[in-house]
Amino acid sequence: MAVVQTFNPAYGGGTTISVTTSSSAVLRGYGSASLCLTNLGNQPVYVRVSKGTVAATTADYPVMPLAQVTITKDVDMDTVSAITASSTSSLHVIAGEGF
Repeated sequence: MAVVQTFNPAYGGGTTISVTTSSSAVLRGYGSASLCLTNLGNQPVYVRVSKGTVAATTADYPVMPLAQVTITKDVDMDTVSAITASSTSSLHVIAGEGF
């Protein structure tokens, strides 16, 4: 049986990015297996995690308004890109381990 580890954030390593209809990117999460994403706004935010900057599109992973999700990723992925379909939002990103 697998042991599920609760999310252990990299305290002091979080950042909030302004998200618009143009893709925004932030370096975050290199060396970590998980990211906690918190949509602080009233618009869905679409997220792509990659090694190097790759533009997010509305076909990527949605984080619903005022919601928080934790996703896993490859430890060498170092960039979080985000976009909205309309208007603006804010996305808080913090790396860590576990769920």
